This record gives sequence, structure tokens and C-alpha cells, in this order.
Amino acid sequence: MKLMKFSRRSFFGSALAGAASVSLAGKGSAASASISPKPSRVKLAVSTYSYWHFRDPKVSVGTVIDKCSELGVQGVDVLHRQLDSEDRWYLQRLKRHAFTNGVDLMALSIHQDFVDPSKEERQKNIDHTLRCIEIASQMGIPCIRLNAGRWNTIASFDKLMEARGEESVLPGHTEDEGFKWSIDCIEKCLSKAEESGVILALENHWGLTRTPRGLLRIVNAIQSPWLGVLMDTGNFLENPYEKLEMIAPKTVFVQAKTYYGGGEWYTLELDYKRIAKILSDVGYSGYVSLEFEGKIPADVGVARSLEMLRKAFGV
Repeated sequence: MKLMKFSRRSFFGSALAGAASVSLAGKGSAASASISPKPSRVKLAVSTYSYWHFRDPKVSVGTVIDKCSELGVQGVDVLHRQLDSEDRWYLQRLKRHAFTNGVDLMALSIHQDFVDPSKEERQKNIDHTLRCIEIASQMGIPCIRLNAGRWNTIASFDKLMEARGEESVLPGHTEDEGFKWSIDCIEKCLSKAEESGVILALENHWGLTRTPRGLLRIVNAIQSPWLGVLMDTGNFLENPYEKLEMIAPKTVFVQAKTYYGGGEWYTLELDYKRIAKILSDVGYSGYVSLEFEGKIPADVGVARSLEMLRKAFGV
């Protein structure tokens, strides 16, 4: 099947033109005489990670769907490593369970690393990403969380967090090489993403995307409507608001960190009313998915976090 190709500008330009025509059509009418502020169109979700921080016992995705339904949350962001199986019957059962409980499966958060001198290793990560695009498509999920990768000169993630996410470039290589590898790998996934209707959302998640400059270097180099930014509110450890403002215009999905009881690796005191304004100023109207990373019991921390996010975003 031949896929239609178009630029980001034409893709979004068409949408803007349509919106403008609707606006002009209503100009001069009684309805347009008084325009009231629009309520927030942001929808809240919960990441399954909020209930399982990679420590046993693992909480099933089905259980998180039940909890989100009870909490009146609209979406579930599924952590790929939290799935019990990749078998089609299991994925379809989860999709049915979510639908019958009034919950959207709206994102699949996956792990891959494109920063590796080995072409074979990079291909393994490309293949993994393509497989995850298939999984998302089977589950009716329109977005996957993408990582660019890191140098892994600090092997332990705990040690990386102690270093506040900073690590040196692999000896014998350059930062530019890392960006080229990552960009090339992501480009190889875009055709599958478009064919499947799954947006790739590149997260500010350590490594090459630890800074806004690094994240935008990749997204701007590729310029595809099937690649956007995933804003993780907790992954800019210094001067977060200035950095969140830089990536907000290209954001297609938000993961909102909270740390009640103290964080697993660090704790940030984030002003979510300020973050809500940053997103509102660029017209963001997508999902904000809670990633509770605190140490108090998850049921308590998630409920408390959702109450705070509802007030901050006015939803």
C-alpha cells in the first residue's frame, strides 16, 4: 500500500485552514457576538507505572484499568514492560476490558536505545520499536513513548540518577554520532508508524534528550507529523519551567510526575498551575498522564495526585 506523504507544515496547515473557515462562517452571527473562555480540553490519564515501579509484586494492566475506571480517569498509559504477554488474545482482552470500563488505552510507553556503535544492536532496537508499533495498533493505542537513547557510560540507572542524568560520551565517539544514529533509527520507524496510525512521542528522558536542545535537535531534523514530543514534567531537574516552555510547542503527549512520600530517585516540587498555563499558551489539548513516583502507597498517591491535577488543569 502506497502511503500519502506530506510535510508537517501542510499537515497542520490544512487543519488550521479548516478551523479558520469555520470561524469565518460564523462571523457576524449572534453566537459570535459574545465569546466566553473555553474550558480546558485536557484529559487526564494514569500510567500503569504509577502502581508498579519495577518492583515485585507486579500490578497487572487489567487491575490498573479497573482502578482508573473507579477514579473516573479517562485514559490509561500502558507501560510495555508491565504487559503479561504480547499474544494477540491477551492484547485484545485488555482492549475489550478498557472499553467496557469506559477507559481509553491511549499510550504505550516502551524502552529502546538507539545510541550504540553497533549497527546490529541499533537494528535490534529498531525491530523492537516496530514490534511495539504493531502492539499499539492491535490495542487501538494511537501513541507510543519513544526514547532516543544514552551512552551507557554509567551502567546503573541508580548511579545515573545520582549523577543527575549526566554521563560522558562513549570513548572514541562523538555526540554528533549519537544524534545521527538516533535520527537514522527513528526515521526507519516512521513508515510503520504512519501505516499503523501510531504517533511516536519522543520523551525528554536522559541521554541525548536530557536537554531541550538535544530533544529538539532530533525532532527538528526529522520533521514528520508522525513524530512529536513527549513532555515529562519531572525529567528537567534544573530550571524546569523555562525548559518545558521550549518543548511545549511540539508536545503531543504529557506525563506528569508527582512524588508524594518522597521520590524513588529524587523529588521535585512542581507548580502544576504554572505547567498548565505553559501548555494552555500553546493550545495543548491532549492527554496529561499521571506518573506517580512517590513512596506512599500507590492508591493514596494516585488519588491525591489526580485531585491536584484536576485543580491545576481545571478538569
